Amino acid sequence: MREAEDRLVAVIVGAAVGDALGGAVEGYSPEDIRERHGGPVTGIVGPWFADWENARPMSPYHKGDGRVTDDTLMTHALIETYERVGGHLTAYDVASTLVPIMMSEPRWIPELERTTVLLNRVFLAEKWIVLRCHYSHADPREAGVGNVVNCGAAMYMAPVGAVNAGDPDAAYAEAMDVAGAHQSSFGREAAGVFAGAVAAALAPGATPASVFDAAISVAHDGTRAALIAVRETVAAWDGRTDLQLLLRGAIRPFDTVGEAYREPDMDARKPSRTKSIEELPVAMGYVLAHGGDYPAAVLGAVNYGRDCDSIATMAGAICGGLRGLDAVPRPWADAVADASRIDLLDAGRRLAAVAARLAVSDTERAERALAVARARGEALSGVATR
Repeated sequence: MREAEDRLVAVIVGAAVGDALGGAVEGYSPEDIRERHGGPVTGIVGPWFADWENARPMSPYHKGDGRVTDDTLMTHALIETYERVGGHLTAYDVASTLVPIMMSEPRWIPELERTTVLLNRVFLAEKWIVLRCHYSHADPREAGVGNVVNCGAAMYMAPVGAVNAGDPDAAYAEAMDVAGAHQSSFGREAAGVFAGAVAAALAPGATPASVFDAAISVAHDGTRAALIAVRETVAAWDGRTDLQLLLRGAIRPFDTVGEAYREPDMDARKPSRTKSIEELPVAMGYVLAHGGDYPAAVLGAVNYGRDCDSIATMAGAICGGLRGLDAVPRPWADAVADASRIDLLDAGRRLAAVAARLAVSDTERAERALAVARARGEALSGVATR
């Protein structure tokens, strides 16, 4: 496998493995995680509750044991959307292609241990896409307005970054369009910035620092401020202090959820220009602090707690793009693929094939645009000096 393909595939594999590791402890505090597992999580662990079907009626899911969550299921559904559309995506493609996939096409849902449609697994913020685009017939570009503002759109935007490899600005723009059908405000912004970060990770010679720089360059408002705060925190880290506490402290002013993750504050998840989702800046903080090392960054994200499956998904995708498949521990990847009954490598290779085709069409479009720009310049030569 060529290096570019290897790194792109690693984005998808790395995201899924991070998701599966984090899913087992999602929603709990670092202290709860250490108490439950006798210390920090160091790999794949079992479900929090033995009676997982009945322990939490709103979330009757078999999290743990290497099973991926809705983060990965939505990521793979977006890959299928790219394959069927055959080009770059817009919010209209979400309505016309992704929504029918979610509603009408049964597939194995690892956490439910049965075959059903994706709509039966995703949580409320993702069900919103179907409600607004299919049942309410909202303009797809604006359908995300009114949804809870969270990381729901960002968590599955890695494919957008992959098909725009090396071009964070294009990835950001495409993800902002796609995510308009799902999210608004800083939730939509995070989707664009995460896609930009993945695109930057796939650039030749990329480093954690260059990815961070690219993310900040495309980010706006509270998301940009949160990323800068996290970068400054990591720069000052002495390597001994608990990084989780430092990252939580850095993101706290921008986080609307509050300290009790399962009991959100009254202003949680409301639109704002000064706030940011927690997951993306924290994920990037772990990537930067650990120099892009996959196990260290992903396990740091897992043991952070709170929405740690999404944090680990994002960290895993970026580290995969930076380091390639060899960086993702093979035993973890194999176990996750087996437990989830998903061919992770195949999903990545299918996306790589889409990216290769789009690279050709993008080149042709760029050449046409360049020719038009040259002709316009020639026709208007001398006007600027009058």
